[in-house]
Amino acid sequence: MFIVVAATALVSGVLASVHHAEVIAARVGEPFGSLVLAVAVTTIEVGLILTLMAGKGRGAETLARDTVFAAVMITATGVIGVSILVGARAHGTVSFNSEGAGGALAAMLTLAATCLVLPNFTKANRGPEFSDGQLAFAAVASFTLYVVFVLTQTRRHREFFLPPGGESDDGHSSSTSEAVRSAALLLVALVVVVGLAKGLSKPVESAVDRLELPHAVVGVVIALVILAPETLAAVRAALRDQLQTSLNLAYGSALASVGLTIPALALATPWLDTRLVLGLEPTHITLLAMTSVVNVLTVVPGRATRLQGWIHLVLLATFLYLSVEP
Repeated sequence: MFIVVAATALVSGVLASVHHAEVIAARVGEPFGSLVLAVAVTTIEVGLILTLMAGKGRGAETLARDTVFAAVMITATGVIGVSILVGARAHGTVSFNSEGAGGALAAMLTLAATCLVLPNFTKANRGPEFSDGQLAFAAVASFTLYVVFVLTQTRRHREFFLPPGGESDDGHSSSTSEAVRSAALLLVALVVVVGLAKGLSKPVESAVDRLELPHAVVGVVIALVILAPETLAAVRAALRDQLQTSLNLAYGSALASVGLTIPALALATPWLDTRLVLGLEPTHITLLAMTSVVNVLTVVPGRATRLQGWIHLVLLATFLYLSVEP
């Protein structure tokens, strides 16, 4: 009964989050609306990861890696794939600004490779872990690159992250007071979503253990729940023929997931008293490489069809299946 009630409340929280994010976006415009939702979701996600790691349950040392990698894969394959597919079915070929999407993709891949791949090849520590100095460097580099990206996206080259032809009017507007109220309600809705996700984490872990699945599945489930508001918002934007907004949400979420989580972990590690394993396994490194190539080929033309959408979704299915049966 608890699971049914929690799941129902979770869906309501996701829908409320998307509604309030769209109200804010209608007031502040793109790409600020996408940025608000991405940062809000990721900030609370970081809190959830740290809370679960502090509990020192099974798989605590790899929980951050599994969740962050799952967030990168789900956004770069699933969110983008379903957005392209939905947009192409509704409007034919969909267009976006390759300059902005390409910059976001380059920043995301740089952070993912630095924080999730390099720990397997460094020599200061045995195993897929950074030394304290290396973790500090990765944290500073991640946060710096994320801040530079945000400034580029919102100030100097904001036009790169707008739909082709400039900002579009979807027929809705909101006052400043409505936007402020929605910002507060968005935060409440996201706290509810993450709180319910935490409450469901124990049943999920028990189910994973009972089914004898890899513990990394827990990180995948957490990422799926956390990214639900952004996924729905991205699909709704694609239906309005605003795929650029969908890409802003997807790449922005992946960037925030790495660029904010790693610095937070670096600061919290001395108090967590838990090993921090960040290096990916060979299968996941291969999946990340495949995803990188596919995303580059999708972004460069600035146009996409259903074919690109299906390619991304096949990669998502591959990731999910190999998470269950590695």
